[in-house]
Amino acid sequence: MSNTDFLLAIEDLTVSFDGFKAIDSLNLYIESGELRVVIGPNGAGKTTLLDLICGKTRETAGSIKFRNEEITKLAEFRRVRKGIGRKFQTPSIYENLTVAQNLEVSFPRGRSVFGALAYRADDEVTDRVCAVAEEIGLAASLDLEAGLLSHGQKQWLEIGMLLMQDPELLMLDEPIAGMSVRERELTAELLDRICRNRSMIVIEHDMAFVERIAHKVTVMHQGKILAEGPMAQVQADPRVIDVYLGH
Repeated sequence: MSNTDFLLAIEDLTVSFDGFKAIDSLNLYIESGELRVVIGPNGAGKTTLLDLICGKTRETAGSIKFRNEEITKLAEFRRVRKGIGRKFQTPSIYENLTVAQNLEVSFPRGRSVFGALAYRADDEVTDRVCAVAEEIGLAASLDLEAGLLSHGQKQWLEIGMLLMQDPELLMLDEPIAGMSVRERELTAELLDRICRNRSMIVIEHDMAFVERIAHKVTVMHQGKILAEGPMAQVQADPRVIDVYLGH
């Protein structure tokens, strides 16, 4: 299979911490416009995998290609500029700024040919803020201080801050942790919406949610991929039931 068909192609990826292989010769291929959910028991290496893709952690061996370009040597901020966005488990928003201001400060400046000095019309920023606020369901809350948002809304705002950068690959680590039932449903709808023109990797434990959003599921166990495919197929896999779903 040629790498050229994939937005993200990971091959033989390994990372060792003091001799322990947290990720062990892992291969993973993500297509454009795909919503991939990664599941597995604690300690399977799920978060470490995201750390490797975004450059927070450096691999011991292996290759990560994004749009067919090797990125393992690139600094974290350069990967962001290439179009890789990452949201961590705890929301990092500016509580004392408004929703609109949070989105504004996330707008990438100076990505043009002329660098940071380029004049960016305010209209462009305003239009983007309004479009993203609409997308994340916070259009009515633009003037609200972010600290006053509900837990779920804070998570959506942080996703919005990433969307301001228009990433081609968005990675979310347990996006619905601590959310109400209604917020979970709205988050599922949100992920469906934003995946129409980008790829996503989501780490999640809630199986009903996984079933609701996943195009394809990857099951990790001890730093390796145990199974991969549609949710129904993965759920019926005896090895997956044994190490994960059965407990």
